[in-house]
Amino acid sequence: MATELELSDFLKSVEKRAFKRAVYQVRRDEVALDIVQDSMMKLAEHYGHKPIEELPMLFQRILSNSTLDWFRRQKTHNALFSNLGDFESESADDDFDLLETLQSDRDGEESQSPETQAQRHQTLREIEIEIQELPLRQREAFLMRYWEDMNVAETATAMGCSQGSVKTHCSRAVQALSKALLAKGIRL
Repeated sequence: MATELELSDFLKSVEKRAFKRAVYQVRRDEVALDIVQDSMMKLAEHYGHKPIEELPMLFQRILSNSTLDWFRRQKTHNALFSNLGDFESESADDDFDLLETLQSDRDGEESQSPETQAQRHQTLREIEIEIQELPLRQREAFLMRYWEDMNVAETATAMGCSQGSVKTHCSRAVQALSKALLAKGIRL
């Protein structure tokens, strides 16, 4: 059974990554924040009594379900209302960086030339843009596997699908990213 302090520490440890993941899925900061906050509340209310080691998978599942619920509500809303201007997706903030965790590992970057730093920043921005363009399930599987470092079984559980589906989604996401980045002249 998780104590209040353990639950609080867990939520603090996942909030930034959960927010970034939600932003990449819904592409709107304020909606992503609502989804993450709702997910955290649901975890605390309904699963706070669970052992601490079960919380990561439960939270991932709740976050995925909350995101899917938001998309379902949007689909219903879109079916009821036809003012297309209300439903345009907003772009992510320019300062928001998908690969922030990779950029934080900058031990030798101070010695790099400004040109190299600018080129690296542009490459990371292009990768971020292409990840945002992936279909929802591919993006979700890709982010869980390669951003959250979840294994195939954990990702399948969190997404509510089979391990084979996770592998398929990840493979297609990697192929799509590779193709899009190569078309822009980016080789990793």
